[in-house]
Amino acid sequence: MTALTSSEAVPGKVAARRSLRLSPSLVSYLQAGPLALILGGFLLVPILMILVVSFWDYDFARMYPDFVTFNYAETLGSWVTWKTYLNTLKFAFLVWVVTLFVGFWVAYFLAFHVRTSAMQMVLFLICTVPFLTSNIIRMISWIPVLGRNGLINSMLTGSGLVEQPVEWLLYSDFAVVLAMVHLYTLFMVTPIFNTLMRIDRSLIEAARDAGASGWQTLTNVILPLAKPGMAIGTIFVVTLVMADFSTVQVMSGGQSASVALMMKNQMSLLQYPAAAANAVVLLVLVLLMVASILRIVDIRKEL
Repeated sequence: MTALTSSEAVPGKVAARRSLRLSPSLVSYLQAGPLALILGGFLLVPILMILVVSFWDYDFARMYPDFVTFNYAETLGSWVTWKTYLNTLKFAFLVWVVTLFVGFWVAYFLAFHVRTSAMQMVLFLICTVPFLTSNIIRMISWIPVLGRNGLINSMLTGSGLVEQPVEWLLYSDFAVVLAMVHLYTLFMVTPIFNTLMRIDRSLIEAARDAGASGWQTLTNVILPLAKPGMAIGTIFVVTLVMADFSTVQVMSGGQSASVALMMKNQMSLLQYPAAAANAVVLLVLVLLMVASILRIVDIRKEL
């Protein structure tokens, strides 16, 4: 009788354990829960708050919860604002072109011309040395180089190439683009280098065996396979340039403007709803640019 009872109890325990098992879908939700809470609390909620504040009213002293649209009307209906957006896009395009060119060739050299992995890591770490200092320090370090009495002008006037110091080297759009290239080139080098290191070297050898020249191998094999890294680097560089205001303010001497600098000035004047409206428009613009890049290049293999 006891044996029968225990044998009957075993299936009961198994059934109880089965009933306590969670469904696979519920387990997936529980695993994704912490990340969802972090993204929701630190990303979605702030964006939602910016969107809500962009419809509020304000004066010189405070904000008023309301639902008004004149913040967007002023943002989208002002030629000054459109000119500022175009100027920001100009900076983003110029910095992207230069960083893509420089970043690709630096990554190409590290991936294909440096033979040992140890030397690759050493050279890559050398590229990261400037990041051990602040962006502001690296940015203002160009002032003694580009200034009226700086290193370049001293060399030009001393050698007799120019009679007067070159004025457009500093406090100009050229200085802004140069400083941004210095600040953000590594964000282009890193993903391209990672992509180039994943290329199967047998593909390059096969192209050479088929009679392809070095240029044909580069354009038909390496560049198509490097597109995901170039796309990721483009996203990094463009988003960083669009959000940069300190470089524009310092290196242009207040003679150029960007959307981020405009928002910074609005917040200093306590015009938070107007700044929030500009932030929403800028966010939509950046998301459209990123979506366009993702439609052209599939970067899922690199993530």
